[in-house]
Amino acid sequence: MALLLKNATYIDWKTLEFKETHILVTEGANGSVRFTDNLSNGQKYETLDCTGKYVTRSFAVGHHHAYSALARGMPAPAKSPENFLEILKYIWWNLDKALDRESIKASALVTATACAKAGSTFVIDHHASPNSIVGSLDIIAEAFEEVGISHLLCYEISDRDGMEKAKAGLEETGRYLQKRQGLVGLHASFTVGNNTLKKAVDLMEKMQSGIHIHVAEDMLDEKDSQEKYGKRVIERLYDYGVLNSPKTILAHCLHLNDRERELVSNSNAWIVENMESNLNNNVGYFRGDGLGNRIMLGTDGMHSDMLRSAQQAYFAGQRYDNIDFATAYARFRNVHEYLSQNGFNGDGENNLVVLDYASPTPFDKENFLSHFIFGLSACYVNDVISNGELIVKNKKLLTSDENEINGFAREQALRLWSKMKQDK
Repeated sequence: MALLLKNATYIDWKTLEFKETHILVTEGANGSVRFTDNLSNGQKYETLDCTGKYVTRSFAVGHHHAYSALARGMPAPAKSPENFLEILKYIWWNLDKALDRESIKASALVTATACAKAGSTFVIDHHASPNSIVGSLDIIAEAFEEVGISHLLCYEISDRDGMEKAKAGLEETGRYLQKRQGLVGLHASFTVGNNTLKKAVDLMEKMQSGIHIHVAEDMLDEKDSQEKYGKRVIERLYDYGVLNSPKTILAHCLHLNDRERELVSNSNAWIVENMESNLNNNVGYFRGDGLGNRIMLGTDGMHSDMLRSAQQAYFAGQRYDNIDFATAYARFRNVHEYLSQNGFNGDGENNLVVLDYASPTPFDKENFLSHFIFGLSACYVNDVISNGELIVKNKKLLTSDENEINGFAREQALRLWSKMKQDK
């Protein structure tokens, strides 16, 4: 049955035009959105009254780490990290090695729920669970789909846990890509040797996919590449053909020199900015200059709120980046362009969000961007439509029992934390 959004104020996500209308939404990956003023044709619809509310395209996450979802509130690491490598070693690599099928599922369900309730209906995720690789991407995919979230997944292939784990990551990726859309994931240059890098690019080309990799998040990545290979990270990736695919995603890109920026700008690859994660890890600030316009935003597993990510990109960028309201919004929406240009399914026009935003000041096309930066937040997300299906109504998840998900997640979090403690 089609969904009718009655008495809506629709905001065109591209032009920012405001329009008073009724909206007919049909389900499915090929579903549609139709605007109408005539409801007298006798057809019955599932109806959602949007009087006084704003309807626009739903959001999407350009780079997430669902595996981090159970980290909230966990005990302190064995050693207080003093640099980025120690943050990875004592926190994230300790956590990902403790993950198993049940904790992966809980992490994915929690992430999907948080994304849905914050207005995102599509997630590009980067997963790692070196002691539970086989089938891990299917677990995440099924959890996301249970909630109603479309996805583009990859497994984080790395040599850091040995060549057998790297091989298993490549095999999991190849198996997964034979049946679902996805990417070939790599951790970062400093944990990926030439043999694994070549195999990953070969797999990318065979499956007509792209590479999803962390790039120059910290200077250690650049130093490692220069010491081992005599070239900087982007130069190394360029030489191996990583930048050839328009599906390739380069996450972070903080410490690139002018030559690297030129290579990226002239390539087909996309960049994803993750400002809050960079601030949290104290690794530096993103600068978009010289990188072109193929820049989108992610959360890097910090949270699932893309409005928050866009606002932080703007605020932190005031000192270090050439970013204004329009640029922040363009980066926020660029993930749709990335998905559309590369023919990925699940992010059509029938993905919508209803905002219950009772602004105390005028709100229209002329000042939308100001409201986007200083007014809108996830607390105003009232209803969410994913592929034409209503998955959040009046702030309540309809597709799954959120209390059951949280209960399951708490059980898995305690078990995960216990395993992490044992592995210290």
